Amino acid sequence: FLYPCRINQVYLTPFHVKNHNVGLKVGGSSFTLDGSPFLIISGTIHYFRVPREYWRDRLLQLKACGFNTLTTTFISMASEVGLWVILCPGPYIGSDLDLGSLPSWLLQDPKMKLRTTYKGFTKAVNQYFNELIPKIVPLQYGKGGPIIAVQVENEYGSYHQDKRYMTYIKKALVTRGIKVLLMTTDDGKELKRGHLKHGTFFFTPFPVLGRTPILMMVYTASSLDGWGTAHNNVDSHLFMKEIRDMFNYSFSLNFYMFHGGTNFGFMGGSASLDSYLPMITSYGEYLISEWPYLLFFVAGVPMPQRPGLIPKAIYKSLLTPYYISLWDAISSVKPVCMEKLSVNQGNGQSSGYILYEVMISTGGLLTTKNHVQDRDQVFLDEDYLGVLDHSTNQLTIPTKMDIPTLRILVENQGRLAYGQDINKERKGLIGGIYLNNSPLRRFKIYSLDMKTKFLKRDLPNIWKPVSFKPRGPAFFLGILRMGNYPKDTFIKMEGWTKGVIFINGQNLGRYWNVGPQETLYLPGPWLHPGSNEV
Repeated sequence: FLYPCRINQVYLTPFHVKNHNVGLKVGGSSFTLDGSPFLIISGTIHYFRVPREYWRDRLLQLKACGFNTLTTTFISMASEVGLWVILCPGPYIGSDLDLGSLPSWLLQDPKMKLRTTYKGFTKAVNQYFNELIPKIVPLQYGKGGPIIAVQVENEYGSYHQDKRYMTYIKKALVTRGIKVLLMTTDDGKELKRGHLKHGTFFFTPFPVLGRTPILMMVYTASSLDGWGTAHNNVDSHLFMKEIRDMFNYSFSLNFYMFHGGTNFGFMGGSASLDSYLPMITSYGEYLISEWPYLLFFVAGVPMPQRPGLIPKAIYKSLLTPYYISLWDAISSVKPVCMEKLSVNQGNGQSSGYILYEVMISTGGLLTTKNHVQDRDQVFLDEDYLGVLDHSTNQLTIPTKMDIPTLRILVENQGRLAYGQDINKERKGLIGGIYLNNSPLRRFKIYSLDMKTKFLKRDLPNIWKPVSFKPRGPAFFLGILRMGNYPKDTFIKMEGWTKGVIFINGQNLGRYWNVGPQETLYLPGPWLHPGSNEV
């Protein structure tokens, strides 16, 4: 059933198409490219979740699996390997990123209304598009480039705070030179609220609107994994049946995700692990269980050559013989949220931790009234008292004879990536915190953003030998030694509880013993021959 359509498309790649006058069009119930029927078989790869050194490898794997289109922004490189591109320029792209990829400094404005025509938001969007779109225009299909379509925003029907917003985004793209097919992406239930006249495509195959081509722009086999939850699994037989049914009805398909990659650093939104079922693993290997899909996708076309697997290695366990207590590493009169701290050239602090300190004269009941975001470890001097979070908003503080320091270490676990509440995603102490119903004031506030500058300059160069188990939060230092050709590997934090790992200043991401994630991927290109600082 799929073969005739696919055979024609062997000649509909950036390598073969000569006539760039007729781009991707809607022709009755199908798409056409260069005037010929075209079935979009696309996969999503997020460049920001893949080490730059492996970008080409992942694109070659997409090509080798029989796909003809890429949904992301490796534009020139995609053309080089023979793939078309559906570009998703945002400004909001979702992608289970912190605040859906929007910069957190937007929330410095207390009246900010994200994803609307609010003046403060459109000003930022215009500045962004003024920089980005001129770089995109020459890469469109009509100018010989690989971009055959541009997605306008992302799933706006489920948000829909402003009827004028989608028209504004469309105009912002078109007036800056975007001429390829425009499309929107929405669930069938939200289709009418997020559509544009130039074409509407959606998740589910049920509410079909007449004789129009259908592109399943976000087709995924499983939902996200979250911290402290069980890993999501999928029935591969049911999955294959769904794909076969879609192709039987000539549905175009974008597989989300083809390659999930890794949430390096603090990029993950709302404490998610971003673990959709991919066709290749986060570290670039074909899944044996996915070979039936691979054989299905390449049916009817010459089998592309697969790139070789990237070598991996097991290294000796690493010791961390040195440490610095957080209290030794650190040296405002009211609580402020993370985004309003006077750091990063006035843009506030986006991620990491904040430490709040205040002197108290008595113990009693500490209450937050849900004014802490997200997870707060509470200490009296250096004594650990407990955790405040979304489910626990009060804690008993013991009384001491002297005047102790109450310390509240606040961790940003990721802003919501989507939903109606993204305008409220300020982090840190976002309001008053009370001891015996009296508001605490005159805090000392320490920014712990965990960026390279903080690690290299703000940490003192006085590391202490670990002679006993340190009390409270601390930084630990070890050296990982490599041969001349470091390879990809993995770090498993056995016996550790919660924290972040840095390799040579690169933030690998969060670890937490609540699971389900047990290891962190360490790309070989981030390692040096010889000594590596962990």
